Amino acid sequence: MKPSMLSWVLAILVFPVVGETKVAISGSIEWERMEINAAVQVDLASAGIRLPTGRIQAEEILNDEYPYLVRPYLLSLPVDSADTLGDLLNRGELSFRSTDTISASAQKVPPALTNDLTSMFARYTLSLRKLSGSLIRHRRPQDSMRLLIPVPSIAYTGIIIIADEELPVHGKHSTALPQPCLFPKIWDTDMNLIYEQGMVDPLQVESIVRYVSPNHIFRPTPSGLDEELIRLVGSNPLRIIALGVFGSRPTDPIIDREDALQIVSHEDNRRLLREGRVAIVLNQQVLSASFSSP
Repeated sequence: MKPSMLSWVLAILVFPVVGETKVAISGSIEWERMEINAAVQVDLASAGIRLPTGRIQAEEILNDEYPYLVRPYLLSLPVDSADTLGDLLNRGELSFRSTDTISASAQKVPPALTNDLTSMFARYTLSLRKLSGSLIRHRRPQDSMRLLIPVPSIAYTGIIIIADEELPVHGKHSTALPQPCLFPKIWDTDMNLIYEQGMVDPLQVESIVRYVSPNHIFRPTPSGLDEELIRLVGSNPLRIIALGVFGSRPTDPIIDREDALQIVSHEDNRRLLREGRVAIVLNQQVLSASFSSP
């Protein structure tokens, strides 16, 4: 499907005509919690609904409109440094039925009335972990890079990449704040690929990385980490400061070659990649994005 055709189809599907009924969506994409949180609201008067008899009708409108209204924000999600879910749809790697299945997987809070009783709204929480897990198609993890002559290295309990400040963008004379996506890659300074989604074990991993803000690694604990992060990367993770970022969308941290060798030289550390025991520290301002319908 050509991009222009996709735009035409989305215009029809995202903005359905329901008479003059006013239905709106608002919400946020929360990368730390790996969630899309959305609230859909219908104006009762515009739908010709009177309470209490029209309550079921209002709930049906919310349920019917939610998948259409959330779709453009779902399709704008960055999959990696180059593609969004919409790009996968455009290339035929994802179907509209799949996007509806994804949106239907959201947890829903029962609808409620606004305080002024003029509208009804429902809240939805969609897991980005489940979404990313559904996009992992391989059955066996690829081998990570190995060395003919490994360097001395110790076993760590996890990997933390610190990339919360503006970094040089590889191949460009510019800097950028690293951004989140579903499947980031990690490169070394020689541009060897150290980590990508094909290296994880699909039987163990849904999300290949955990995004956190800096305050998660500066806690008053022996390891300096908060308890939730310790459950992923353990109490003795390898901490690495990113030196750059790569991609048309700046999502892929670049780490020093020497740090990369610490990972690939030890089998226990390569296992951390297979198990997705990787956290990336990003600036707080890129970890949450609000949206709303016009």
